[in-house]
Order: sequence, then C-alpha cells, then structure tokens
Amino acid sequence: MSRYERWNALLELLTEHGKLEVEEAAEALGVSAATIRRDLDQLARQQMVTRTRGGAVAHNVSYDLPLRYKSARHADAKQRIGAAVAALIAPGEVVGLNGGTTTTEVARALAVRPELTERPENGPGQTLTVVTNALNIANELTVRPQVKIVVTGGGARPQSYELIGPLAGLVLGELALDIAVLGVDAIDVEHGATAHHEGEASVNRLLAERARRVVVAADSSKLGHRAFARICGLDQVGALVTDGGVDPALAAAFTEAGVEVITA
Repeated sequence: MSRYERWNALLELLTEHGKLEVEEAAEALGVSAATIRRDLDQLARQQMVTRTRGGAVAHNVSYDLPLRYKSARHADAKQRIGAAVAALIAPGEVVGLNGGTTTTEVARALAVRPELTERPENGPGQTLTVVTNALNIANELTVRPQVKIVVTGGGARPQSYELIGPLAGLVLGELALDIAVLGVDAIDVEHGATAHHEGEASVNRLLAERARRVVVAADSSKLGHRAFARICGLDQVGALVTDGGVDPALAAAFTEAGVEVITA
C-alpha cells in the first residue's frame, strides 16, 4: 500500500468513525504503529485531521476530501460509469463536465471514443466540445486535437480543481450545452443532487440550467444521501448512471421520480 493509499484509507476511517487510535489503524491497514503516527502527523500538518494523544479525530475538511485522496475510492465502478456515460454522448455535441473523480473518468472515456474524437481519413470529422470548470479535466483533454475545450474561468478550489465564483457564471451564461454531466457528492429522491461546497453547487447548477438534458454520474455509495448545498432537483435530471451496487428499492424510487437509472 502506497503512502497516498494509506492516507486515503485513514481519512475514510476517520470520516466513518470520527476518531481513530494509532494501534487500531495500524492493525486495520497492516502496517506499523510508527508508520501510522507519521501518516497522521503529515495529515495534521495539511489540516486534514486533528492529532490527539494516541491518535486523531476528524477535521471538518475530511468530509470534503481533496480530489487526490478520492481517486482510489470505488475506482472500478467509476471507470464503468465513465464508459456508460460516454456512450450516451453523440458526435458533435456540446458536453458540460463539472469536477470530480467520476466525471474525470467520463472525460477519459470520451477521449478514447474514436467516433467522437478522431478525424476520419476522408472528411473533417466531428469535433466534440467540452465545457468544464475542472482544471484537471481541461488539462487531460486539451491534448486531444479533435476535442474543443472551453474553460469557464473563476477562482480555483484546490480540493476539487474546480473553478468557482462569478466569473464562471458569466461564461456559462453565454453558452448552450447539449448535455451536462454532473458528478455529485450525494443524490436522493427528496433533496435531489447536492454538493459539499456551496460554490461548486452554484456552478454545477448553472451547468444544469444551460443544458438540454442532465445526466448525474454517481457511484452507489452516494445514492440516498444528501450534502450541504443543493445543485438541482430530480425534475432537472434525465438520467442517473451508477454501478450495480445500487439498492433495487432506491433505484425504483428514482425511476418513479422520473429519472432513468442506468447501471454500469
């Protein structure tokens, strides 16, 4: 297990339990107590946890983990979801993508679909247009010559690499999208799609409003929960793409609410 994998595991344990003792963490991760102490010290220096005598307690920010720590969570499911979402997108469409690990997998799946991004031998080819407020997604796709990248602008949020604030809103107000693909922190039937951070939720809401259709891409661990800031209600969501771990009763509730549930 690499250092970042250990850190991710420690943060997940803290998020689940609220506090953690060095010895129990060492046993859970199969490493020495000295290694856990060093890991917790480093996380504390980054203000990810609060150190205590013999362990650590969850810092508020640990409920909204930076993207680099989230990448190992449900990785296989997110890759399948990314491929399933990419299959819903037609050549020539304008696609809005917000930030997050799942939408990053959507971007990667789009980049390897030849009918979307490669120029045919005879003809101009179809150019896919991606509008995003995520710096990491723009960075990955900008090297693809057949993908037109539009970045919203705004202030960068280091936890998610997303651009937020009024500048992002000004740009999105001038654009029209065929489809908005939204990664969310939580989604449920009553509260709709939600995010931990209100600034991200605001930009995500604008992406949804500027699109003809909205697809939420979320692994099953995010279903049936709500986060701090509302993005949009289910009445704006056309489809929910998730993994096979979704509870059948919960999937039925989304379907009854008018959302097409696609499992990958």
